[in-house]
Amino acid sequence: MSKSLHIAVLMGGWSAERDVSLMSGTGIADALDSLGHRVTRVDMDRAVATRLAEIKPDLVFNALHGTPGEDGTVQGMLDLMGLRYTHSGLVTSVIAIDKQLTKQTLVPLGIPMPGGRMVKTADLFERDPLPRPYVLKPVNEGSSVGVAIVMEDSDFGNPIAHDAKGPWGEFDELLAEPFIRGRELTTAVLGDEALGVTELKPKSGFYDYDAKYTDGLTEHVCPADIPDDIAQACGRIAVDAHRALGCRGVSRADFRWDDGQGADGLFLLEVNTQPGMTRLSLVPEQARHVGMGYADLVQRIVDDAMADKEAR
Repeated sequence: MSKSLHIAVLMGGWSAERDVSLMSGTGIADALDSLGHRVTRVDMDRAVATRLAEIKPDLVFNALHGTPGEDGTVQGMLDLMGLRYTHSGLVTSVIAIDKQLTKQTLVPLGIPMPGGRMVKTADLFERDPLPRPYVLKPVNEGSSVGVAIVMEDSDFGNPIAHDAKGPWGEFDELLAEPFIRGRELTTAVLGDEALGVTELKPKSGFYDYDAKYTDGLTEHVCPADIPDDIAQACGRIAVDAHRALGCRGVSRADFRWDDGQGADGLFLLEVNTQPGMTRLSLVPEQARHVGMGYADLVQRIVDDAMADKEAR
């Protein structure tokens, strides 16, 4: 095993994904304890910089999800403090948290992503931004927070009603994308290697926040029962996106695949630079499939961060 380190596990925070972050952070901290590291658990608040300066860790394990832990804010703070940390750096985090910036970075490189455009929420109550069915999502939230699928027979109304329950009540602008019928696939990348492909089959509705983090609501098929060429394409696209965005450590690429269109129906939806590490999370599941236990996965992420020669 690598030498024992003092590792601060940064978790919690105040994003919509706080509870998931606390679950991820607890699992990570327990694993680090079992590996013989000295662990300080930090539930992030506004005084986090002072707390980290006091404890002087060898490494910060960033187990935050959403803003400000995944959008470059915390990365910038840690850079200024001269602290090493896990996962992607500032520039990558700023781009990858923003679905529109991600498209502007990856689509010119030939990576297939859905079309669409940004729309002002107020305009949704006048007319549809795209032909139905289409998807509305916040541009910089993860875990499917605030995602709505607007179908022809949607109970949102046509046009969308002001009092309909949806993300338009929380965000001034939303990303509208064509709805891709088909199957939900995801591929984790560790270092520069794709771990596998998982298909996600929600028991009802779509793979939203509750389906992701409530036991029993989604069936995980790992490895996915898909043709070899589609599995290979998922791995290739996930690694290409990981490299193009400058991701470090682990990332997870989410796809929709219209199986009636073959390889032409595969689209990358987003890249998660800080994927979940709960017992229901997809990265640990794919790691297990290739023979890597949870603690081993955590140690690999630590080793990657410690091997980074940049002053971060």
